Amino acid sequence: MSEEEKRLERDFRKQLNLAAREVASDSVHRNVKLIVHRPEYKQEDQEEYVKLSRGLMPVVREIARKTLPLLEHESSSEFARNQYYGHKFQADSVAYRDFRYFAKKRPPNELPSLAVGLRIDESASMSAFGRLEAAKRAVIAVYEFCRICKIPISIYGDTADISKLEQMSIYAYADHDKPDDRDRYRLMGIRARSNNRDGLALRILADRLTNAPQTTKLLISLSDGQPKAMPDYTSRYAQDDMQRTIAEYQRKGISFLAAAIGHDKDVIDRIYGSERFLDITDLNELPAKLVRIVARYL
Repeated sequence: MSEEEKRLERDFRKQLNLAAREVASDSVHRNVKLIVHRPEYKQEDQEEYVKLSRGLMPVVREIARKTLPLLEHESSSEFARNQYYGHKFQADSVAYRDFRYFAKKRPPNELPSLAVGLRIDESASMSAFGRLEAAKRAVIAVYEFCRICKIPISIYGDTADISKLEQMSIYAYADHDKPDDRDRYRLMGIRARSNNRDGLALRILADRLTNAPQTTKLLISLSDGQPKAMPDYTSRYAQDDMQRTIAEYQRKGISFLAAAIGHDKDVIDRIYGSERFLDITDLNELPAKLVRIVARYL
């Protein structure tokens, strides 16, 4: 990057840190030492991206090819589909069991639009059973699908307890306020690191989405386990915090979905609720499943 680009990146990172700390200050995490990173990328990240994306892109492009004509049709339609309530009942939507069974008459100036947030759990247990590579493949698929369909997307990773001075770490790999073609290489920096403070991670990314101008805002959490961070962020206390966060931001228009890829699926199901829970048993299915879910919200 040029010196000017580096300066803009530093300014953007400062802005993200200020915003995240303000969000944390109004929660049970107010005393947690927090840092938001804006990862750089190396030559090996580009090489890894090319390797992982090679088999994914034909599937992503095919789903996008089928979705784009629907987007054009949706933009010209006077009804917005897949609503929780509305003027027309859509029988074909019942099969999804997500209660979005209606079409709502759209005001003349309202266009269908979607912003996506993808939260990646970077806890140490993600290194097991091929979960990390599966997560990277899924992130690539969702990112590239959103770019093809011109859907704003933010992708944040997170971990907790790296050190006493950095109790919460956020990695802003992509952000809808500053899209950059090089973000696809930053995604390869996703790692299995330490603990996970899920409630704060969800709160920070959900708050970013609330400021997006799009009408539909979807936040997907990709995780392999239940929350656990020092000194006592675990069990019922952590789960209650997550549920309060989900309820708070649902009232602000955020739709949540949890993709569970680990052994704590029953706990994740209980936290998010069955209507927001996606059980991924076969990790090979994860990229295409997530892309189809994003397309479903258009």
